[in-house]
Parts: sequence; C-alpha cells; structure tokens
Amino acid sequence: MGDLAVTALLIVALFALLGSGVWIGLTLSGVAWIGMQLFTNRPAGDAMAVTIWGSASSWTLTALPLFLWMGEILFRTRLSEDMFRGLAPWMNRLPGRLLHTNVLGCAIFAAVSGSSAATCATIGKMTLPELGRRGYPENMVIGTLAGSGTLGLLIPPSIIMIVYGVTAEVSIAQLFIAGVLPGILLALLFMGYIIVWSLLNPARIPPPDRELPLLEKLRASRSLIPVVLLIAAVLGSIYAGVATATEAAALGVVGALVLSAVQGSMSWKTFRESLFGATRLYCMIALILSGAAFLTLAMGYIGLPRHLAEWISSLGLTKFWLIVALAAFYILLGCFLDGISMVVLTMGVLLPTVQKAGIDLLWFGIFIVLVVEMAQITPPVGFNLFVIQGMTRHQLPWIAKVTFPTFVLMVVAVLLVYLFPEIVTWLPSQMRR
Repeated sequence: MGDLAVTALLIVALFALLGSGVWIGLTLSGVAWIGMQLFTNRPAGDAMAVTIWGSASSWTLTALPLFLWMGEILFRTRLSEDMFRGLAPWMNRLPGRLLHTNVLGCAIFAAVSGSSAATCATIGKMTLPELGRRGYPENMVIGTLAGSGTLGLLIPPSIIMIVYGVTAEVSIAQLFIAGVLPGILLALLFMGYIIVWSLLNPARIPPPDRELPLLEKLRASRSLIPVVLLIAAVLGSIYAGVATATEAAALGVVGALVLSAVQGSMSWKTFRESLFGATRLYCMIALILSGAAFLTLAMGYIGLPRHLAEWISSLGLTKFWLIVALAAFYILLGCFLDGISMVVLTMGVLLPTVQKAGIDLLWFGIFIVLVVEMAQITPPVGFNLFVIQGMTRHQLPWIAKVTFPTFVLMVVAVLLVYLFPEIVTWLPSQMRR
C-alpha cells in the first residue's frame, strides 16, 4: 500500500473519530492503533502502554500543571479590575487613549495565565463594558481585544510553549525567554495600529478623562506592582539560570497564593476551585499529549515522516517558501482545530522535515506559536472569536471582520521574525548556562 493511500486512510479515520464525538486524545491514540495494527508488525498494545507512560511521566511536563494552577489562582483575584484602574490613567495622552488598555491588559495577564482564551475572557469582562460606557467605537474595542487576547499564547509562561517543548524536546526555559521579544513586538504592532487608526479617525475617539497628578496615577497603579514583581521573579529566575521552568512555576504558584491572600481574595472555596480547574485542564492536555506521543511512534514505524521529508526535499523549496507553506497549512488547520491539538497532531510528522531544512527548532517553536495565534481568530473554530461572541450580541462573521487587521499584523510579525531571527534567538543566547 502506497504512502498516499496509508495517509488518506489515517486522515479518514481521524476525522471519522473526531466527527463521532470521541475526545481528541483518544482519537489520536485510536488512529495510532489502527496504523500500528494494519501497517506494522509491532505489538500495538505494548507500544501504546510504554509510550503513554513515558510521555506522562516526563519531569519536564511538571511545569505545565503548576503554571496552570498559578493562572487559575490569579484568575480568581481582583487582578483584571485592578489592571484597568491601574493602566487607564497612563493612557490619556496616547492617541487612541483607553483602547490601549486592551493590549497592555492582555499582555500583563498573558504573563500570568498562559492561555489565550482566559486572557481574552478576563480582560474582556472589564474593558468591554467600561470602554462601551465611555463611547469608544465598538469595532475597535472588540477587534483589538480579540487580537490582543492571542498574546496569551506568546508571552511566557505559555501553555502551548510547554506542549511544544515536550513534543519537540526543546528547552522550555529557552522557549519562554525566546517568546519575550516577539511578544513585545506584537503588542507594539497592535498599539501602533490603534495610534494610526485614531489619528485617521480623531472624531471617533472620546475626549480624555481628567488628567491625574503623578502621585494619584502611582496610587491607582499600586495594586499592579505585586503582579509585575511576580512575573519578573518567575521569568528573571529562568533567565538568570537560577531556576528551571518547573522550579520557576513552583515559585509562581507560591507567589500567586501569597498575592491572593494579601488581596483578601483567597478562601478555601477559591483554593479548591483553582486547584480543580487546573487539574481538569491539565488532564485534558495530558490525554492529548499521550495520544500524540503514541501517534508519533506509530508514524515513525510506518515511515510517513521520513517519506514526507524526502518528498518535500525533492520539491526543492527554499527555506522561505517552506515557511510560507507551513504557515498556510497551520492557518488552514486552525480553522478546524484548537492550538494544542494542532501542535501535537503535526509535530511527529513535520519535525524531521523542519530539521532536514536546517530550521532552528527554538525559532520554529516561536513561529508555530505565532501561526497558532492567527488560528485563534480565524473562523469557523477561532476560540477567541467564540469567547467574544459569548460576551457580546454580535455574530461570528462580524467579529472576524473587525479582528482582521490584527490578523494582518500577526502576518507582519511572522515576516519580521523570519527576516530578523535574532528577535527570537538573541535573549536565549544571553541566558546563563
């Protein structure tokens, strides 16, 4: 049976299982088992048991539930409210004024949540009613919120970076640090777009709030200082080489518990809900990762990744056109799958191709995160679009339309990262070994 026939059969099996409502993790395991049983002589059951146990017991993976718990704790504090009150007084002088709170609020919350949907939902709960009440144009409020929410994937600690690091066997600490400058770059592009739009449409921006003296601004922002210090401690410990990603995650959890206790938002109920929320989310991700590990093994036995790499090599694509093709592939895939599923589903097949093309796996990880970010705002399965639809009365096509400029800016970010790879690689190269 030829490679195309095998691939077609496995893809049909994949979509048949997904379409019947089977969980993604179990679907991946099912497709792998079918491939092993039909096209190899290996005992599928033994291989599945060993592979799933090996992937689930990885020490590197320990950082994932800890960062999830840290995000869940801070999600249940007054962080989003404090964030708006703390940022708003500083935005009055910028063109676009309080629209920038969407971008900066998402950037700060991204550094404690690691999730795009959580970032979008949490900041949206605060900024949508506040900016609507003040008369800011709805298309810009919603468009910038949906785009900025994707920063939850890029700014560390990012859940998807941990998933990629485990799958591709790349240092999670280096991935975190590599995401800092691209995250800042993307946030600046979003803010630049707001500034340009507001200068072209000055009549649609409400008048500024009363200008506060410096001491009052500082007083309004004082609640943000502990959060910023917590982020700095987590990322700084990784950058300085003092702590691994797992140790930094433990530090983040302790800091989040202390911060929420000091704020007065920590109770036994909050503690229990945050722990259960993180556990549920981790179990879902761990099941997907286990299924993906078994699928990767099965694909290796069948030989599909090697054959794909050879076929792509035979096309004679330059590195640029390979990156363009992969970006288009992931954007298309993102119309139907969530980010984590996209990464774990494709890594086993694509990594040999990427390595053969001489692409740095650290750089490729950030590239993957950027294109998965785009997928978060592409219909019909754009998770950020669904989140905003749930918070507003607007239909998905309209939300996708007003979000399109931020999609274009992400394409620009990918081009900049390709043309200047040092944006990704410089900070990790400065880390203490």
